[in-house]
Amino acid sequence: MPPAAQPLSSAPDPWAPSAMPSFRSRPPYHMTEMIVAEPALAERLIRRLQHEPAMDALVEAVRATAGAGLPIVTTGCGTSEHAAMAISTLLADALAARSGREPRAVQALESLWQPSTDGLVIGVSHEGGTTATNEALRAARERGARTALITVTARSPGAEHADIVVETEELDQSWCHTVGYLSPILAGVVLAARVAGQRVDARAVRALLDVSDDHRAAASVAAGLTGVDRVLVAGSGPDLVTARELALKISEGARLPATAHDVETLLHGHLAAATRWTGLVLVRTDVEHEPEATPLRVDRLLRAARLLGMPTAGILGSRASMGIGTDDAPAGRLVLPKAGRVPASVASLVGAVIPLQLLTERLARARGVNPDTLGRENEAQAAAHA
Repeated sequence: MPPAAQPLSSAPDPWAPSAMPSFRSRPPYHMTEMIVAEPALAERLIRRLQHEPAMDALVEAVRATAGAGLPIVTTGCGTSEHAAMAISTLLADALAARSGREPRAVQALESLWQPSTDGLVIGVSHEGGTTATNEALRAARERGARTALITVTARSPGAEHADIVVETEELDQSWCHTVGYLSPILAGVVLAARVAGQRVDARAVRALLDVSDDHRAAASVAAGLTGVDRVLVAGSGPDLVTARELALKISEGARLPATAHDVETLLHGHLAAATRWTGLVLVRTDVEHEPEATPLRVDRLLRAARLLGMPTAGILGSRASMGIGTDDAPAGRLVLPKAGRVPASVASLVGAVIPLQLLTERLARARGVNPDTLGRENEAQAAAHA
């Protein structure tokens, strides 16, 4: 395994899409190495972006757009869509006292139904080659919106459609993206802090990732979920971002069907198809700021899961974990560290990154599959992707 502190390579020059990662029959997978690399990568990226001219330009674009009362939209596909959702959440917090219009996240293909005609569109695409995201940026720019892209390199195809390109520089070596999820979120953390006139404590953010690296707990939860035939992931507010990314990772990395729902949505019909072979993962990281109605709805969901015999696990904030014991989460718990010197939304979104990724990687191990390739060593899967 390469040293955790060593920077990852960037995209090739001239730019080219990544090839399928080399197949490894057993761990450490490329995904394993990416997870180990993330704490040091986070500190490097935050320190660099706080002095990056492109970030300066994006900060000013966000401030000017919000000040004029114009819309700010974030967009992407797959893991990048979830990172775009996280960035929208972070910006909403930063602009709360300055703008009457909250930033919103729109899936890239959906945005093409009604492209932005003014304001600012911020795209997220790890490699910068995602067709729908690039089309969304192109359409918005042609209709008068200003555009920005958060991506590995300004040499990517997507950069051609962006007025501002923020480079994350280090390329994920696994197709089950981990670095590709964390890096744009960290760019969003720096962006939101700068917009609010604050500075990010790079070491405090790294600490969230360092102490979340709990391999034993992840392996225990994975063992508790190995007998299920599908997984439901529940979360609300910022936790719905994490829930959606976890569901995607379980599906593509562990090859186990998974879907994400808001806690309340899950209570309104989806449990009718649940059995003792249906796993449940609750993401609940910030009880201090959740709506007053949330605890009762969470309790109802956990009671329903117990009655149905569903193997249930949790990715929980330190305070949330005090109210959810082994009866509520018999499949195990992954507990985030205390937030320390970071805002609550950052603690929730960044603190949950490695737990969700470790759980995916350990589920892949338990199921005997390689998470790096998304199953495309299989001829039918490769053909379907193509």
